[in-house]
Amino acid sequence: MLYPRLAHRGVWVEHPGELPIIAGTLLRLQVEHLPGEHAPKPVWLWSSVIGASAADVDRWWQSFLRRFDLEHTFRLFKQTLGWTAPKVRTPAAADRWTWLLVAAYTQLQLASPLTADLRRPWERPADPGRLTPTRVRRGFRHLRTKTSRPARAPKPSRPGPGRPPGSHNRHRATHHDVGKRATTAATSRNNQG
Repeated sequence: MLYPRLAHRGVWVEHPGELPIIAGTLLRLQVEHLPGEHAPKPVWLWSSVIGASAADVDRWWQSFLRRFDLEHTFRLFKQTLGWTAPKVRTPAAADRWTWLLVAAYTQLQLASPLTADLRRPWERPADPGRLTPTRVRRGFRHLRTKTSRPARAPKPSRPGPGRPPGSHNRHRATHHDVGKRATTAATSRNNQG
């Protein structure tokens, strides 16, 4: 049985006294062979569950192998769909924005068989049902001709009068930072003093 080494940083910055010992299960993944002539090295995984069953162990190493897909999904959310781009003012607005992105991602997944593969010169061709969400997004604009239009196009209108020229905004909106901050013991002491 092995224990992780904890340090007085992050969530443990404010912890008084000695840090606790957290028991867990250590997994060793060994691959039989790799492409090419590379010697496979073992991969070590740790879980805070004690007395894991064989089904738990199978789920953990398979989840570890799926981490690549999850990391690329979050990268798509942030870079392509703009998950972190808006300056939301409340946590509720951040939740709504996240659910909107999940809906957009779902639409991209459902539109995969309908779009053509508009690939870049360096990308390999892919079957229409196996396109990545980014490649589906490239061909998404061509779907309009294939779908029905339940509503008419919006009519152009003039913008409202707005604030008179030269006047200042007297009611500034409050801004809540919903981002993650790394906290260390040094910054915590500086903020208290």
